[in-house]
Amino acid sequence: MGEDSTKHTFSHKFVYNKALDMRYPPKISVITPSFNQDRYIERTIRSVLEQRYSNLEYIVVDGGSTDETIEILKRYEGKLRWISERDEGQSDAINKGIKMATGDIIAYLNSDDMYEESALKKVADFFRDNPSKMWLLGKCRIIDESDREVRRAITFYKNLWLNRYSYNTLLITNFISQPAVFLRRELVEEIGLFNVAQHRVMDYEYWLKAGRKYFPGIINEYLAKFRVHSSSKTSSSFWHTFREELEVSKKHSDSHTINALHYLNYIGICSVYALIGTVLRVRGK
Repeated sequence: MGEDSTKHTFSHKFVYNKALDMRYPPKISVITPSFNQDRYIERTIRSVLEQRYSNLEYIVVDGGSTDETIEILKRYEGKLRWISERDEGQSDAINKGIKMATGDIIAYLNSDDMYEESALKKVADFFRDNPSKMWLLGKCRIIDESDREVRRAITFYKNLWLNRYSYNTLLITNFISQPAVFLRRELVEEIGLFNVAQHRVMDYEYWLKAGRKYFPGIINEYLAKFRVHSSSKTSSSFWHTFREELEVSKKHSDSHTINALHYLNYIGICSVYALIGTVLRVRGK
């Protein structure tokens, strides 16, 4: 199934109303795709619910977990909506959540990541004050299995480019941290769902689609925490992940210069991740 698979009809049609720009607080729909993440998912759930955001819709889309995930979800019934059934991967789970969502603003937070305190209020305030902005990017920390901040140099690198955002730079390197991205509903309606044929870099592909149409809003605040651990996609197969980012970027750029720069960036960032892995192995982590 190719990129055309993103052009599905939503189960309920969102009709844009300018009055939404004046409504406060806007309804925020947060979607958590999940599969066998009982070690982390409760921390994710709590980070969403403890936002104490008054107009929150929280949806967990589980892929049929066989660990303790379902028991954890049952403990939070009444505070979130959840389903558990086989799916075609993470993109499919996110799309299911989008189809269920009714919010003015949509985000997805993976089942091992977390929001920072008061993140949703900061997002709501931004969209209230910037009604023309269709999507929002914030800063994101990197944490380990024990919630300790790690890889600060990578965070610095991403923040450096985030504060100097340009679409051409995004075509060269993916400096956007997925957990800290929030989309207006009408943007999702316009560009469609996530590509179910893409399992590693569907977020980067989506940012390129959104960025081609709209310059994002950027907030100089930490909104989320991205967790790295031995079973995460970025940690376990970074060569494949960054190679797929390179291939996706080529589909959105006809510039030989940009493609060459992305290739050099690919070599450089893979070298950095390989070095990090070597250091961790030497330290016995």
